Amino acid sequence: MAVIPGNTRVSSQGDASHFAFASMTTLFFIWGFITALNDILIPHLKASFDLSYTQAMLVQFCFFGAYFVVSPFAGKLLEKIGYLKGIITGLCTIAAGCALFYPAAEVGVYGIFLLGLFILAAGVATLQVSANPYVAVLGNEKTAASRLNLAQAINSLGHTIAPLFGAALIFSSVSSSEIDAKSVQLPYLILAGVMIATAVAFKFLKLPEITYESNDDTDNKQSIWAQKGLVLGAVAIFLYVGAEVSIGSFLVNYFADPRIAGLNQQDASTMVSYYWGGAMIGRFVGAALTRMVKPAYVLTGNALMAIILLITTTQTSGLIAMWSVIAVGFFNSIMFPTIFSLAIRGLGELTSRGSGLLCQAIVGGALLPMIQGMVADMTSVQLSYFVPVCAYVYIAWYAVNSRRFA
Repeated sequence: MAVIPGNTRVSSQGDASHFAFASMTTLFFIWGFITALNDILIPHLKASFDLSYTQAMLVQFCFFGAYFVVSPFAGKLLEKIGYLKGIITGLCTIAAGCALFYPAAEVGVYGIFLLGLFILAAGVATLQVSANPYVAVLGNEKTAASRLNLAQAINSLGHTIAPLFGAALIFSSVSSSEIDAKSVQLPYLILAGVMIATAVAFKFLKLPEITYESNDDTDNKQSIWAQKGLVLGAVAIFLYVGAEVSIGSFLVNYFADPRIAGLNQQDASTMVSYYWGGAMIGRFVGAALTRMVKPAYVLTGNALMAIILLITTTQTSGLIAMWSVIAVGFFNSIMFPTIFSLAIRGLGELTSRGSGLLCQAIVGGALLPMIQGMVADMTSVQLSYFVPVCAYVYIAWYAVNSRRFA
């Protein structure tokens, strides 16, 4: 049994820990894939139900709103049933949400789609509360950011592949609204089957157990709200996820704008893969870079670059505007895992609850797209990209001051 800094014990060494890490990366891929499909689902449902941008963003509101509702309960659930059973529970919940898309498409009711998304996201939230802290403590605390960046790189691989999958199966036959409504059935039934198969596989895996030693310091930490670094980190997670999701949610419509690229929906959906592909490449780079450079410094630089690129896309047109917003994906790459690892430093036995709070903050993905949608309805999609600029300003501030909160 190896002792990890922060009063954490992992009941394995060497190869077992490596196997556990590899197993966890499959979960990162799964929720990355499912989350990115929303970027394809939004324009599809917007056209099928003749929605405004604000109404279409209810997809992200229900999906990421589930994090806010479910994450604190998931954190407490893990304390009782453990990480492995929590993972299985999350996978089965995702399968149930995916399956609900079939009747939703049959009856053509937007509200049922939203309910399915909420259930699906409840499962994803449970996976995130389980897997993120598990990977973070599965080794030396100093390299936690590097491990999470590597795992998140696999997450970004799922993000990159999903738009291609969605473009091929959802936008491949767009001849009538009836066909449109039913074109989501096959993709989400496939996902439901994959989730069930993965849950069965995890049932038979023997993963290291993580336990926490209590001492006077952790006993005195009566509330996660007393942890300043955690709370301010949760705000950073809220704004980061909101910014990342807002940017991706509008890309298909943005690239279809004649002033930007004038692409059709299928081609625009394919281009979304470049945004998420940039994040994947950035996370592989970040996994190596954060072993050599302090993660807070890398986070600061990336936030500043995201600000510059977003301002560029709002002030230009054509290929410059298109590729500058796509390039933000590369600099988004290390933000979530780096903020997460900085926020849970030294929490010890409060780690699962701290993880629950951080995953609850993912609700930013529900609220910021709604705000950007309202700005887009009042002005334009292009000018609405000033909304995520504000988020990156706070993230840069958090990174610069993170040492004070440790």
